[in-house]
Amino acid sequence: MSHERSVRWVSLGRMDYDEALAIQTRQAERLLQGEDEAQTVFAVEHPPTITVGRSGTFDHILAGRERLRDMGVEVREVDRGGDVTYHGPGQWVLYPVLHLAPWGNDIGRYVRMLEEVVIRALAEVGITGDRVKEYPGVWVGRDKVCAIGVRARRRTSGEFVTYHGLALNVNTNLAHFNLIVPCGIADRGVTSVQRLLGREQPFSEWEARLRAAFNAVFLEDGADVDVAADEAAEAR
Repeated sequence: MSHERSVRWVSLGRMDYDEALAIQTRQAERLLQGEDEAQTVFAVEHPPTITVGRSGTFDHILAGRERLRDMGVEVREVDRGGDVTYHGPGQWVLYPVLHLAPWGNDIGRYVRMLEEVVIRALAEVGITGDRVKEYPGVWVGRDKVCAIGVRARRRTSGEFVTYHGLALNVNTNLAHFNLIVPCGIADRGVTSVQRLLGREQPFSEWEARLRAAFNAVFLEDGADVDVAADEAAEAR
């Protein structure tokens, strides 16, 4: 494996949305300024949080502020693409902070690769995930199991740097999606691995599964993604 395709995997555990956002945006700034070349994936689980993307609207949040406060759900406006989505316990969120020259500097290809990561991870347990052309993410039938929303900014060289990423519903409380119009799509549903398989999932196993799938998709020679176990404490 060439050096430019090495990727470090940083497990943040459960962390507030704002703290994880600060970690990934700091790393993105390092890449944009040429202070660092490290390709990094941050894996995290958030407490209940609704985020509104750049093409979103607060009209797609169906619950009032008092109800959200009583439920302990935070609301954040963020600079990723996409509309409204939900993060919460039982959901693995991956924030790949990458410079994209090793992958053709192609944002469309990058999004398809993220979808492929999830499709391969789901296939390991017998779930067939699909793409829907007009809606980024991964679907099972008419239900979304994984949301994708990314932000890309250019280095002075023209190379893209990515942040934000994907959110896979593993054991997520799907009732919380009733608080929003997920991704602004009113005529489709949301699902989870737990619902699809009919049983609660060993959550930590799904991080390992996603990591292996990320490796298979992004590192063509199949070498292991570098795991930086001590990076989490440093990143905090």
